[in-house]
Amino acid sequence: MAPSFDFSDWWAKETRKGTPVIVKMENPNYSLVEIDSPDAAFGQVDKDRGKNAKQFTWVLLLRAHRAVGCLAWVAGVLWALLGAIKKRLFFHQGVAMETEKSSKGRLLFRVIRGFLVISLAALLFEVFAHLNGWHFQRPDLHIPQTAEIEGWLHMVYLSWLSLRADYIAPPIQALSNFCVVLFLIQSVDRMILCIGCFWIRYKKIKPRIKGDPFKSEDAEVPGPEYPMVLVQIPMCNEKEVYEQSISAVCQIDWPKDRLLIQVLDDSDDESVQWLIKGEVSKWNQKGVNIIYRHRLVRTGYKAGNLKSAMSCDYVKDYEFVAIFDADFQPNPDFLKQTVPHFKDNPELGLVQARWSFVNKDENLLTRLQNINLCFHFEVEQQVNGVFLNFFGFNGTAGVWRIKALEESGGWLERTTVEDMDIAVRAHLNGWKFIFLNDVKVLCEVPESYEAYRKQQHRWHSGPMHLFRLCLPAIITSKITIWKKANLVLLFFLLRKLILPFYSFTLFCIILPLTMFVPEAELPLWVICYVPVFMSFLNILPAPKSFPFIVPYLLFENTMSVTKFNAMVSGLFQLGSSYEWVVTKKAGRSSESDLIAAAERDSKPFSHPQLHRGASESELSELNRLKEQLEAPSPVKKTNRIYMKELALAFLLLTASVRSLLSAQGIHFYFLLFQGVTFLLVGLDLIGEQMS
Repeated sequence: MAPSFDFSDWWAKETRKGTPVIVKMENPNYSLVEIDSPDAAFGQVDKDRGKNAKQFTWVLLLRAHRAVGCLAWVAGVLWALLGAIKKRLFFHQGVAMETEKSSKGRLLFRVIRGFLVISLAALLFEVFAHLNGWHFQRPDLHIPQTAEIEGWLHMVYLSWLSLRADYIAPPIQALSNFCVVLFLIQSVDRMILCIGCFWIRYKKIKPRIKGDPFKSEDAEVPGPEYPMVLVQIPMCNEKEVYEQSISAVCQIDWPKDRLLIQVLDDSDDESVQWLIKGEVSKWNQKGVNIIYRHRLVRTGYKAGNLKSAMSCDYVKDYEFVAIFDADFQPNPDFLKQTVPHFKDNPELGLVQARWSFVNKDENLLTRLQNINLCFHFEVEQQVNGVFLNFFGFNGTAGVWRIKALEESGGWLERTTVEDMDIAVRAHLNGWKFIFLNDVKVLCEVPESYEAYRKQQHRWHSGPMHLFRLCLPAIITSKITIWKKANLVLLFFLLRKLILPFYSFTLFCIILPLTMFVPEAELPLWVICYVPVFMSFLNILPAPKSFPFIVPYLLFENTMSVTKFNAMVSGLFQLGSSYEWVVTKKAGRSSESDLIAAAERDSKPFSHPQLHRGASESELSELNRLKEQLEAPSPVKKTNRIYMKELALAFLLLTASVRSLLSAQGIHFYFLLFQGVTFLLVGLDLIGEQMS
């Protein structure tokens, strides 16, 4: 039922004391007496006995104080929200409106805005009908009614009911049923993944290293034998994280003559280039085999950068390549935990490690991302790795066999998900993958909604673009039919296309429409029970995040707008499908990094010894640039306004008001909280602000 706003019962409520008693007398002169409470037995005179006017006044004052406190809290929340809206909408200083780059994005906003206008008009009409005592259920339209009796407006309302029931409700109900079926299929897939994860934990299944991995098979070669490993660090204008990333990679425990580090810099900022060159020079002077590469022609984004580096002549001397993005900080034993898995396993092409986040507790946005990524690694990647020997390469924190890269066609610049591209092609060529859940590499998650939104757009548009390109190769490949089905139906369609489609369509479009078209119904279990259960499963790999299960559910529905728009852009190759924006990073360091930095600062430090071979003018210029970039500049932080999210917020809030009139309680609460979540996201009130 709809929530009741009548506080009279709550105001006059008294706490009952005692237990109801039934007294039965054997003497027929007496009858049965049922006593519900002491007041029922002794009447009003005994109830008020001992209470004077002063005590009664104090009781009223206490209740009034409690009511005023509740109203003050609600008013404070509304006042803060209205203040934020006023700041975003009326104070134009520091407010940047969202610019829709793709025609599809503008079209989606127009569709949502059209739904909003129609919903507002329908709400006004329905409120007028409600005030006039007209019922929302469809009446018997065959009874002749005249304008003199009911009025012409009532006739219009009856015509609307007939149109709604006969022509509008059936297609909405059909689309709703279709989305519910997709929702159930995706939920079953997620449950199967969770069962597989529980089985892995129960049986303690994980890849293990057999024997001494570095023992030489040649008896004439004394000591351990280490393979040649190439480490690549692609980056582009990463002034916040370049230093800690290069420092962590250069401290990897591996023989120096068997290791080469490539810093692949695509920066177009000359000051950042100088800083990265200085950092490379510093570690080079310490005896680390590290080189700096910069491309003059920056094509193909990260894929083009990696492809250019693999074309060097000296790469043929190396057997494996490890890749780390600019914000990743591997432990010194990373190669010793990953490379040995390749020994005596010639079919193994990739070893992928898990990500761990240094800023997962920074704000609400990072906590919600941690829930998603923990489920992705511990459930999706681990289960697929154990039972299928295949999963999508995460683009970093992994070690490739160079032969597998070359036989699969190398890095291609055709999509923005070059990691998934090379993984699919390697799988089609018969290479196997291993995921190591217990090997973790520190990194960052985006702290601002703008950065997270752009990252998610790339992660959801790229797979659909890749699906169009890879489908012919998948169909004509020589792998088994069930592997083809897994790639097409599960890997691409179910987890990359169906999930954002039904999430946006069902919870952001169909659910509000059912409030205005009650003939098309959504079952309660679709709105409440199944989503809560699925959110509970998603949060199990991160049990400390259990208090955030409700914000997680609401935020995932909010992100479905961005994911749906990205999916459509990639599927139909629209303008934004091949758009790469470097994710903004804050340069967070782990506790061990901070301790190591403090120890380095406490030691005597000499710049001339650190940069031997560099002139005094170069050193002074490098130090000046570093101080200039690291100095805190008074940059005013700005917020953006996301029009699609705001339009959906008002659409959902309008539908929640309409649900009150039709007495649908759980629908009201869901629409209300979901609308408020869209409003907060649309006003950029989640995560850190963008500078």
